[in-house]
Amino acid sequence: MMTNLFSVFDPSTTILNLSLNWLSTFLGLLIIPSTYWLMPNRFQIIWNNILLTLHKEFKTLLGPNGHNGSTLMFVSLFSLIMFNNFLGLFPYIFTSTSHLTLTLTLAFPLWLSFMLYGWICHTQHMFAHLVPQGTPPVLMPFMVCIETISNVIRPGTLAVRLTANMIAGHLLMTLLGNTGPMSTSYLILSLILITQIALLVLESAVAIIQSYVFAVLSTLYSSEVN
Repeated sequence: MMTNLFSVFDPSTTILNLSLNWLSTFLGLLIIPSTYWLMPNRFQIIWNNILLTLHKEFKTLLGPNGHNGSTLMFVSLFSLIMFNNFLGLFPYIFTSTSHLTLTLTLAFPLWLSFMLYGWICHTQHMFAHLVPQGTPPVLMPFMVCIETISNVIRPGTLAVRLTANMIAGHLLMTLLGNTGPMSTSYLILSLILITQIALLVLESAVAIIQSYVFAVLSTLYSSEVN
């Protein structure tokens, strides 16, 4: 049972199940840019408004040292993660964001670039950031250790948070999908169907929220080294 349950996250390469595997990660790079060549429609206007709102919010989080190039990077990161989260809700499409292979690949280079830039260009600020203002002298060595550990585990927490949320929702939908055909009562089957629809709506919200959280935390980590 456990093997069948977690097999939905296996990047299978067989033709029978029509799985897109890791290629689904790059579909957004082909589909999203092509929409800007079409006539503006309602969906494109809403999407542009969302991107403009995110651009303003990320620029506020970055502070006076932030510029449009930085916000463009984080808005693109949000779009990529949200697109892959939504793709995983469709049948026979591989959920790439449920694997640490993708999430850690996104989180670790960002964190490493922020740390290198901060320690090379703003060394004094990075040393001062290890000890919060108002810390007693006795606790300073402990605070340095705690702040160092919290900085080191940041890419892991970013990656695991996104992966765990994607896995949890898909496991619940898989469990309900497996118990539905075995039910003989129409009432129970109807309840399971309603629960699956509600869970699908919840997972759609989680797909947006988790991509937003990933992008916002990355923006905050970037603002700390400026």
